[in-house]
Amino acid sequence: MTRIWILIGTIILASCAKTQPKRSTAEFDTVLKAAVDTKKVPGVVAIVATGKEIVYEGAASMDKDTIFAIASMTKPVTSVAIMQLVEAGKIKLDEPASVYAPELAKSQVLDGARMRAPKSPVTVGQLLTHTSGFGYEFMNSGLFAAVRGGKIPSALAGGDGFLRAPLLFDPGQKWEYGISTDWLGRIVELVSGKKLDEYFQANIFDPLGMKDSFFKVPDEKKARVAKLSQRKEDGSLQEQPASTRSGATFLSGGGGLFSTASDYIRFTQAILNGGQLGDKRILKAETVALMGQNHIGELNVQPLRSMAPAFAADNASLPAGLDKFGYGFALNSKAIDKGRSANTMAWAGIFNTFFWIDREKNVCAVLMSQMSPGLELSECHDSKLPG
Repeated sequence: MTRIWILIGTIILASCAKTQPKRSTAEFDTVLKAAVDTKKVPGVVAIVATGKEIVYEGAASMDKDTIFAIASMTKPVTSVAIMQLVEAGKIKLDEPASVYAPELAKSQVLDGARMRAPKSPVTVGQLLTHTSGFGYEFMNSGLFAAVRGGKIPSALAGGDGFLRAPLLFDPGQKWEYGISTDWLGRIVELVSGKKLDEYFQANIFDPLGMKDSFFKVPDEKKARVAKLSQRKEDGSLQEQPASTRSGATFLSGGGGLFSTASDYIRFTQAILNGGQLGDKRILKAETVALMGQNHIGELNVQPLRSMAPAFAADNASLPAGLDKFGYGFALNSKAIDKGRSANTMAWAGIFNTFFWIDREKNVCAVLMSQMSPGLELSECHDSKLPG
């Protein structure tokens, strides 16, 4: 599957580069069809855009308006909401996050077999960059054991009990992917006085014309939701029942959204344009620029370990050399030969949805499938394929 994803990306960037001859959209279609025919993916939708227009939109074995569970592609949306509140003067990035979510003042560090107070409080900025100390149970052996032992609730259980999970290290000391953005979602609710779905609708989805993005899929749209396919040991794909989270009570800012490729490309276009799409602005240009800068210093984004290989691939690193993190987006500190520019903003969802925003080349792309394990796209990089 990986080589298909990377080939699509390579073609996209070569097609949009000013110095390269334009590629036929038929080449894009061929790549998508091949991914399905060889059973690398059960189906796929891909969209490419500049800041002003759609360059390519295609699908194979799926309709273009298919609704996907986008999982961690929710995180950049939540991060934009936080930055809107920063612009409004309601949140400060360097303040303890407990100023806005008092529960965080109780956070303890899991230090071997004992719990202790952190050496410094978690800040809002550290939640945005995943340097807070929070992790994911399915990516950390200590948390995994604590959940298995009944000491903390699972993040996959559907409630918010997992927010009580301990820190794995003192804030600011390491980069660790985890539940930080779920805490940011809680902060958006507490500061704005609105439920997360209401805030997103009023301040992001409605302004950007995102008509098919929600935490709970409306009844009239449930038939469009993609079914999840599970990769079996023999390499085949087995279709699973679709989930629309109709009974969800916790609105996860870290992974709860459903969306379409055509909706999410509008979100990426707005970021590409410095916070604006058409005549609607959701962030100031200087705020977007700040989000696209490295805020973890000498720390690096680490390969993602997995305690549940059927759910997430083990030891996975996302393509294109993503090694740094801004406010809500991963970044590649170095340009990729015949590929993305340095500081391209990107991330993915656990069910194999992916996006990137190359501000230098003025191109963004969204690729969506729906399958487990997640992060299968991570086994090689753009530079391994010719442009």
